[in-house]
Amino acid sequence: MDSKGKKIGILFVLCALLVVMAAVVMANYNRFLGKDTRAVSGSGTDSVSSQIIEADGKVHGADLSAFMKDSEFFDADVPNSSNQNTYDEVDENGNPVRSLTISASSVERDIRVKIMDDKGDVVPGQAFEVEVADTGVYVDEDKDGVILISDIKPGEYKVSLGEQQGFKVPAAPVSVRVKSIVSYTVIDDIDFFVHAESEVDILKEDTKDKKLDSEDEDDSQYTALLDMEEDEHANAVKLGIDVSKWNGEIDWEVVKAEGVDFAIIRCGYRGSSSGWLLEDPYFYKNLTGAKKAGIKVGLYFFTQATNLVEAVEEASMVVSLLGDTEIEYPVFIDTEGAGGNGRADNLDPGTRTAVVNAFCQTIQNAGLDAGVYSGRNWFYNNLIVDEMEAPNVWLAEYRQTPLYEGRYDMWQYTSSGSVAGIEGRVDLNISYLGIE
Repeated sequence: MDSKGKKIGILFVLCALLVVMAAVVMANYNRFLGKDTRAVSGSGTDSVSSQIIEADGKVHGADLSAFMKDSEFFDADVPNSSNQNTYDEVDENGNPVRSLTISASSVERDIRVKIMDDKGDVVPGQAFEVEVADTGVYVDEDKDGVILISDIKPGEYKVSLGEQQGFKVPAAPVSVRVKSIVSYTVIDDIDFFVHAESEVDILKEDTKDKKLDSEDEDDSQYTALLDMEEDEHANAVKLGIDVSKWNGEIDWEVVKAEGVDFAIIRCGYRGSSSGWLLEDPYFYKNLTGAKKAGIKVGLYFFTQATNLVEAVEEASMVVSLLGDTEIEYPVFIDTEGAGGNGRADNLDPGTRTAVVNAFCQTIQNAGLDAGVYSGRNWFYNNLIVDEMEAPNVWLAEYRQTPLYEGRYDMWQYTSSGSVAGIEGRVDLNISYLGIE
C-alpha cells in the first residue's frame, strides 16, 4: 500500500474512534454531571425521555423545593436550655411547683437548717417551718432560707420541712448530730449565713465613728506617716494603714508611692444589732487594689460575737472570703465597743477573752496567722490579757509614746492620719512584726 493509501486508512480509523468516543460521552452525559437520568415524576418509571436536560445541566420541570420535604436535610432543633424551667410539676391552677431540699448541721449545741432549691441555692422570701423530732417546730421568721436553732442537747435528731404552698418538700427527714463541744475549725457552709449590707439598717449595724476611751489619746499623737529614715530601727519597723468602706475609693498606687508598706483591710463585721454576718462592700476592691500596687496585706474583722460558736462563725467567714488569696500580715479580731448599744458591748472579760481565743484558734487552724486589736483601756478592763492566746497584739493608743505596759506587735498611733490617695482621715500604724 502506497503512502497515500496508508494516510487515508489511518484517517478512517481515527474518525471511527472519535465517533465511538462521542457515543460513549453522550450515553454517560448525565452521569458525568452527577445527575440521575430517571424520571422525577411520581409514576416511578425510568424513562430518560421524560426529562429534558437544559444547557446548564438542570432538569427542566424539576421540583426545586423537594429538599423541604426531606426530614434529614436540616439539623435537628436543639431546645434553648435557658428557656427551660426546672419545675417538676404544676399545681391544680397550673402554677409551677418548685422542689426543695434541706440540709442540717451543728457547731455546738445547735442545729443550722438550710432550705434550698434543686440548684442548691437557698430559697428566701418564705416563712418555712421545720420540725425537729421530739423538740419542736421552728419558723424562718426573717425569711432568709436559713433557720438557726440554739440550746439543743447533744445527740441525734431528725429534721423535717413542713408543707409550703407552691413547693414540693422532701418526703423523708434529714438526720443531724448535735455536737456537745465546739471545734475550732472552719464551718464549711458559712457562706449561707453571710449577708449583704443591703439587707440591714446600716446605721444600727455598722458604727462609723468608733472612738477609743479618752484616756487612750492626747494631743501629742502623730497624724502623718512617720519619717523612719532618721530612726535607728527603721529596718525593723514598717508603716501601714487600716481601711474599710468608710475610707471610700482609694488610689492604691498613690498610697504606695507615699511610703505605705502594708494595709490591714476590713473584710467584714457582725451587725451590732441583728448579729448578722456582713461583708464589707469594699473588701475585694481594697484587697485587689492593694496587692496590685505591691502593698502587703492583712485583714481584720469587727466582732460582736457573744459566744464561742459565733467567734468560730466570724473566723470561718474571713477564711471563706479570703479564699486562695495569699496575705502577708495576720488576720485580726477587732474587739471594741459599738457605742454602748452593741450586742457584745457588755460581755464580761472572761467571755470576751474566750471569744478572742476561739477566733484566733480557728484562723490558725486554717493555716493563717492571727491576732487581736483593741485599745489600751480595753485590754486592761475588758480582756484578761494573761489568758489571751492571740499570737499577735495590735494596740490602738493615740499619743506620741504608748502607755500600755503589755506586749504589742503593731501600734495604731492615730485615727486622724492623712495619706495621699485617700480622701479624709485614715488610721496610721507601725508594725514591729519584721515582715519584709
